[in-house]
Amino acid sequence: MRIAVEGCMHGDLDNVYATLLHLQEVQNIKIDLLLCCGDFQAVRNEKDLESLNVPPKFRSMNSFWKYYSGEKVAPFPTIFIGGNHEASNYLWELYYGGWAAPQIYFLGFAGVIKFGNIRIGGLSGIYKSHHYNMGHYEKLPYSEQDIRSIYHVREYDVHKLLQIEEPIDIFLSHDWPVGITAGGDLKALLRQKPFFEQEIQEGTLGSKPAAELLGKLRPPYWFSAHLHCKFAALVQHEKDGHSTKFLALDKCLPGRNFLQIQVELHLP
Repeated sequence: MRIAVEGCMHGDLDNVYATLLHLQEVQNIKIDLLLCCGDFQAVRNEKDLESLNVPPKFRSMNSFWKYYSGEKVAPFPTIFIGGNHEASNYLWELYYGGWAAPQIYFLGFAGVIKFGNIRIGGLSGIYKSHHYNMGHYEKLPYSEQDIRSIYHVREYDVHKLLQIEEPIDIFLSHDWPVGITAGGDLKALLRQKPFFEQEIQEGTLGSKPAAELLGKLRPPYWFSAHLHCKFAALVQHEKDGHSTKFLALDKCLPGRNFLQIQVELHLP
């Protein structure tokens, strides 16, 4: 199975799908599935823009609405999680997961889905300690504070994922698991993002709940986005000797590493 993985979509479905269709043609391959690691921006209409936490000058309809309205159909089955720049009013309607548009499935705030013989789990949002132990208290119409807190990961959602006993093959998170940089080329990362160094030293770069899930679920593959750079790491799990291949990708912009096709997923 060929699975394409995309970092931050930022609503630019047209360009991502066009890139994949081009790769299919020139490489003579078939892509079976697209995974997106957050900031998908499933904006259906101008009203949805009010729940999108970006400065007003950057609020744009982009292209999801074409797939929602039926003007276009996604050329590949697409599964996505939420990030910190979403039309959160719409994603809240799909809290437990569901079809955001034909061929486009939202994993929910925390969820698992089976695609073929592959089990895919995901955690939406980003970690902020001051909201982690709270419930989902936000109500429409969202205030300026609500449109930020709504996408902060809650302990309740993480707890549900920690109950999973069957193996997960692929896991998606928007945040990187905290400590993941120890398993990759840290020097190369800091050459690209030198301002990460202090957070890495303090142990605050990334998500503690994601790291807890990584240690519990131990999936063969983990994909993330959020920090707008490509970074690969390998995590060895002492508990059972298994390992997790981690890959973070950039946002959809020309010349950026926002997309990768996993030609073969070596799954049991």
